[in-house]
Amino acid sequence: MSDWESEKSPEWGDKPVASERSSAKGGMNLPPESGRDWKLIEKLVLSLQAEQRKSRRWGIFFKFLTFAYLFALLFMFKLPVGDTIEGVTGKHTAVVAVDGPIAADELASADNVVGALRSAFEAENSAAVVLRINSPGGSPVQSGYIYDEIRRLRDEYPDKKVYAVISDIGASGAYYIASAADEIYANRASLVGSIGVVAGGFGFTEVMEKIGVERRLYTAGENKAFLDPFSPERQEEVSFWENVLENTHQQFIEAVKSGRGERLTEDERLFSGLVWSGEQAVELGLVDGLGSTSWVARQLVGEEELVDYSRRKSPLQNLVDQLGVAFGEGFAAQMIQSRLELR
Repeated sequence: MSDWESEKSPEWGDKPVASERSSAKGGMNLPPESGRDWKLIEKLVLSLQAEQRKSRRWGIFFKFLTFAYLFALLFMFKLPVGDTIEGVTGKHTAVVAVDGPIAADELASADNVVGALRSAFEAENSAAVVLRINSPGGSPVQSGYIYDEIRRLRDEYPDKKVYAVISDIGASGAYYIASAADEIYANRASLVGSIGVVAGGFGFTEVMEKIGVERRLYTAGENKAFLDPFSPERQEEVSFWENVLENTHQQFIEAVKSGRGERLTEDERLFSGLVWSGEQAVELGLVDGLGSTSWVARQLVGEEELVDYSRRKSPLQNLVDQLGVAFGEGFAAQMIQSRLELR
């Protein structure tokens, strides 16, 4: 290297000028463009870290929410529904609810209602039993079971009276049950009565002909296809079925007359299937007066405290019903089967 070259001013050489954006970390000198890129990368990394922290916080929140929901469900399962029998030491009026359709697979089934009635009568401190009824009726078999059990329990516990209180509706099979009580009370606008029997179905023969469907039915026994909805109606089968309905209706009438006795008026419409208001029902002798459950407990029983002995659905079943599963099952059942009902 020549002296001239060695004594050159730094401004004239090939040595790159030091960048003002020298890296403090690596000691590297970056051009301005690289410095800007580095800042962008740094901002991106910081934003990703912030997003990760935010995501973790939301994850913790949703996990907490899930655990809180599960804890609430567990608490709901453990928490008793309504008035409880446990811890009742003083005198009280026992309440047994008959809510909704009366059928074997419903809440107002004979198994549920009869079990609650037995517990209510057996309770040492229950002064009387009130049947709180809000039902349009249902199966004559289930209604008959409950009716017979009320009559038996009245004989076994003669000191405990049974009162039936109808709220919105106490018709058909529900009134069948009510007539087993010592006395019946309702609201002036309650619907009471409908002492009759109904059975229905559909006939699809003409529809099948129009769409070209052929019915193929094989039986052993001439009446095994009795009232088949896909076959033409036969008058002898209809007459037989009407006799069955009439016989069931007579059973209903006899039960009501046995329960109500001379309190019923001589009105031929009583057993025609008509429904009456509570006020009209008093005049006809179908109910003894107007009053609510609390009024009966306070004024007639003399024990204002009410204790509910009714069997209830589990909270999980209530949740399923609210989601619409029960509606779907009920709709399907109505579409595929016809059953005898008191109405």
